[in-house]
Amino acid sequence: MRRDPPPSAALRGQRDAELRIYGLNAVQAVFARRPQAIRKLYLLEARIPQLQRLLQWCVAHRVGYRVVEEDDLRKLAASSHHEGVVAEVLREEPGALGPWLRDLPAGPQCALWLDGVGNPHNLGAILRSAAHFGVGALLLPRDSTLALSGAAARVAEGGAEAVPLVRLGNAVNAIGQLRGAGFTLAATVVRGGDDLFAATLPERLVYVLGAEGEGMDIALAEACDLRLSIPGTGAVESLNVAAATAVLLAAWAGKHS
Repeated sequence: MRRDPPPSAALRGQRDAELRIYGLNAVQAVFARRPQAIRKLYLLEARIPQLQRLLQWCVAHRVGYRVVEEDDLRKLAASSHHEGVVAEVLREEPGALGPWLRDLPAGPQCALWLDGVGNPHNLGAILRSAAHFGVGALLLPRDSTLALSGAAARVAEGGAEAVPLVRLGNAVNAIGQLRGAGFTLAATVVRGGDDLFAATLPERLVYVLGAEGEGMDIALAEACDLRLSIPGTGAVESLNVAAATAVLLAAWAGKHS
């Protein structure tokens, strides 16, 4: 006989399935792309004029919303950077590599393979740059714990809804699938790589980005087709991963826009 899970397990499952996001652009991006994912809305009275369409949609679809005070929003968001609105939304799980490759349109494509990137603010900044430059996806290793958070969504300023996350399987198989779809893999390294600005950047390119502190896995770097470095003055060791991503994408886009 089938038994329902105990209440505590059911609540944990619901929490895992839902994400509390905050920030005006982050919430509006969810509403624009997948309004059915919105489960509850909290906002300051001052935000009502800007969120009229969203509030009307909530009423029409019986989605609860509450006008609350500043302190309430700060507690809900666990941040003072809520920008007057918090939403509870269904989490969108990463897709699989095969279907993503199958559905890609022809022509130039760029993707980011995030090997060990874990800081939510860096993830948000990467998503914002990726959306700006039209990146096809963020590729996550099979064992990566990286996931969208409220902080990352806010920093992304709507970019989290524009760039899909794709979960990879076995790394060797994933590399083979990407190459089969015409992609070249480029390891981004602090030193010893070809000058990004002088290099020929292929039409279909995957930038492989390492963790903020440790860098990328050595075996993965060696499996890549290219090694690229961003030249600088040497006054600092390197750019952080989010800033480096913006430079890398601008270099590619400048040659394939």
